[in-house]
Amino acid sequence: MSGVLLTVETLRKAFGSRRVLDAAQLRIDAGESYVLTGENGSGKTTLLRVLAGLENAEVGACSFDGRKVDLGLYPDWLRQEVIYVHQHPYLFRTSVTDNIAYGLKARGLSAAVREPLVREAIAWAGIGHLLDVPPHKLSGGEKQRVALARARVLKPRLFLLDEPTANLDAEARQQTMALIRDLCDANSAVVLSCHDREIIELPHMHRLHMENGRIDSQNGLNAAAPIPVK
Repeated sequence: MSGVLLTVETLRKAFGSRRVLDAAQLRIDAGESYVLTGENGSGKTTLLRVLAGLENAEVGACSFDGRKVDLGLYPDWLRQEVIYVHQHPYLFRTSVTDNIAYGLKARGLSAAVREPLVREAIAWAGIGHLLDVPPHKLSGGEKQRVALARARVLKPRLFLLDEPTANLDAEARQQTMALIRDLCDANSAVVLSCHDREIIELPHMHRLHMENGRIDSQNGLNAAAPIPVK
């Protein structure tokens, strides 16, 4: 499956006299990965948080998979389709397995249904050797991989990742990048913010550059396809 996943007409938000979002239109296609670039304070994190329903903004017409939606009254069904992963993921002080299973349990899935899904997510993220490590003792890269597994196991249509490789060492960056490359399929999309040149230049990564709250599409080195954003 592919095609338009998310469209938004007008995204505006201000903190006092400072306008942090002032975008005319945003379009995200299924099967595609997008990277938000821009200086600190350009609106990248705010945009992700608005799309995730974590912050309010002035939003025009919006649709998700062809279904009209009001981001200001963020519906429960959309929260199951969109997952936001924080730059510094919060992990519960239980276990790695419990953290990954948390969202599935919250959705009411039985243990019999959860367990194979969690096992597959653990294998995908390559974190089987961490299962006996208390979550608060994991490194930053290990926490990020657990958070990505926790997001992926829910099978959302849209992944929103805020600076997923920030402050990671070289090995952790490569491990996280490998998961990000494998996160998107034909039925889903990934939008992430970062300053990481290796991620920005990944093949088929569409670049959305933000400046003063506005979004400009740039192909940069990835000129194989146009960026569907005005």
